[in-house]
Amino acid sequence: MKAAVINGFGEVPQYLDFPAPIAAAGQTVIQVKAAVLENFDKGTASGKHYSSKDLFPSFPAIPGITGVGTTPEGKLVMFRDPQPPYGSYAEQSVAGVIIPVPEDISPAKATAIPPSAITSLLPLKYTAKLQPGETVLIHGATGVSGRIAVQVARLLGAGRVIGTGRNKASLEIVKQLGADEVIDLNQPEEQLEAAFASLGSINVVIDFLWGRPAELLINSFMPKEAGFARREIRYVQIGTKAGFDITLAGAALRTSGLQLMGMGRMDFAIVLEELQYIWQLIQDDKLYMEIEEAPLADIAAAWQRNDLAGKRLVIVP
Repeated sequence: MKAAVINGFGEVPQYLDFPAPIAAAGQTVIQVKAAVLENFDKGTASGKHYSSKDLFPSFPAIPGITGVGTTPEGKLVMFRDPQPPYGSYAEQSVAGVIIPVPEDISPAKATAIPPSAITSLLPLKYTAKLQPGETVLIHGATGVSGRIAVQVARLLGAGRVIGTGRNKASLEIVKQLGADEVIDLNQPEEQLEAAFASLGSINVVIDFLWGRPAELLINSFMPKEAGFARREIRYVQIGTKAGFDITLAGAALRTSGLQLMGMGRMDFAIVLEELQYIWQLIQDDKLYMEIEEAPLADIAAAWQRNDLAGKRLVIVP
């Protein structure tokens, strides 16, 4: 079979021949129809992610941790966590976890939309426990996952949705997708922090950026007068597009009402349950994502593209 193959960490995958997989007990050979190309896959293949050595215990290997394809019986399924060295960027893969996909959903949508939707749905609904009418700020709303988060927040009943980003054209799209207000991060830091402070009460933050933008946002929460916290800000840290670290002042936690959290533990049963909700949203055309398909044969060029702002690339064998 043909596959995207790497022979070591940090390599650009090449379109090469690779032995076809053979299913062991509890596994299924999948005829791949589509596999989303995400930064996570590039990160793990670089060798710099904490899970890199688990996903690539030996080489040569095929990147990709999730995709959509058909079983030997012809059923359309989503598969995840394929057995090394068989990732999802190949004509065939082998996996122990398969999830049925409604037949009226295209493989491209089925592989591209759910990962981003889950990334915002779970923290909004289960971590931050968003309540109807609350205000949500999506920090980094112009990216693919950020745009989906704006839509999900609105679908979950947020009363006010605010998006931040650096691309003016993308910020306009964010407003079309449901944001009430947007903040351009391309302004002097003093003005940006003032813009954050002027937003008033924010209940939930979903942060895809971290780094300096997170510092400025958190600084804007610090009260200007003594006293106990007068509000609660549930801040969920998800991505690190603007930096891996921040400097956090103790005062930002003491009386601001700020509660910093990650995704937290999530049972797979909850993921499966919410995936059914996401399938329905896709079928009802309630989640918009710009998707571009690229042939597996062009994996090397696709892997190195940097012109995909706000767009998800799907590899198709």
